[in-house]
Amino acid sequence: MTWRKSSRSQGGVECVEVSDDLPGAVPVRDSKNPAGAVLLFPAGTWSSFVGSIKDTPAV
Repeated sequence: MTWRKSSRSQGGVECVEVSDDLPGAVPVRDSKNPAGAVLLFPAGTWSSFVGSIKDTPAV
């Protein structure tokens, strides 16, 4: 599985990573613990979540 961090993480080490390798699902893991648990979200749910974050004004 190929993992990637957000382009907005700016090289940070305390990030989540996602993989685009599973059709219809988005696995998410903690970059500090790559051997740890992986959360699996339906692709549509993940897209809605990411979209809502992008639409939220910065504080």
